[in-house]
Amino acid sequence: MPLTARRHVRKMRGGAQSHLLEADDGNYYIVKFQNNPQHRRILVNELVSAVFLNYLQVSAAPAEFIRITPEFLAANPEIYMHLGTQRIPVEPGWHFGSRHPGNPDVMAVYDFVPDALLGGVRNLSDFLAVLVFDKWMANADGRQCIFFRARVEEWQAAAKHAFVAVMIDHGFVFNGPNWDFTESPLQGLYPRKLVYEQVRSLDDFQPWLDRVVHFPEEVVDDAFRHVPPEWLAGEEDQFEALLEKLLRRRERVPDLIAGTRDARTNPFPNWS
Repeated sequence: MPLTARRHVRKMRGGAQSHLLEADDGNYYIVKFQNNPQHRRILVNELVSAVFLNYLQVSAAPAEFIRITPEFLAANPEIYMHLGTQRIPVEPGWHFGSRHPGNPDVMAVYDFVPDALLGGVRNLSDFLAVLVFDKWMANADGRQCIFFRARVEEWQAAAKHAFVAVMIDHGFVFNGPNWDFTESPLQGLYPRKLVYEQVRSLDDFQPWLDRVVHFPEEVVDDAFRHVPPEWLAGEEDQFEALLEKLLRRRERVPDLIAGTRDARTNPFPNWS
């Protein structure tokens, strides 16, 4: 259900110059604005990625449409962007929100954990899953994620707290605002090899390889229909053509994963 921003929390780091806002559902969202410095296409990329990652069952932040009203902007003059010395006002309307894991006043969220903790992240296999996604989607950015402690159910044991990884920031799939498919062995890689130590062969990227190779066209169509018209602004045909190319690209993903071994430094130390 579309939501309305009701409280400004803080400005976030990053080229899109997003802000952390509380919405009227009581949750918190990292909001990227339509007129962000990276282009409104970034919002389209984020929305489509959220739909696809949900289908692939990869741990990623849920997405919502966040409405920002003129009254909210007037009450929060600190919400703006800048380009050089120019101050850019945020436009009222619908923007992209990526849900924060919890109340930022009480929940600690990390973008780095030391190796001693990284190896114990409960959903470490999601780094393999999201690499399949990133190769298919031509993510021109390095893999980004956050970590937080959550209660994890143990088999035949009481729940305990453990670190969980959530994949974030997908604005540069489709090569960002360029809407094309670049290829490099380094694309989409998380910078720490430890997350790939479990890889022994291409089979370790299952079942996500099969899910992408046989990705349903109806899921792609559903994502297209959910993009607000103002985010496309006359580029509907161009975006539809991009998605058609994406569907044709599905069968190449196993080769793209295998080709990652040709990176300057092989990220899969145990794949012989």
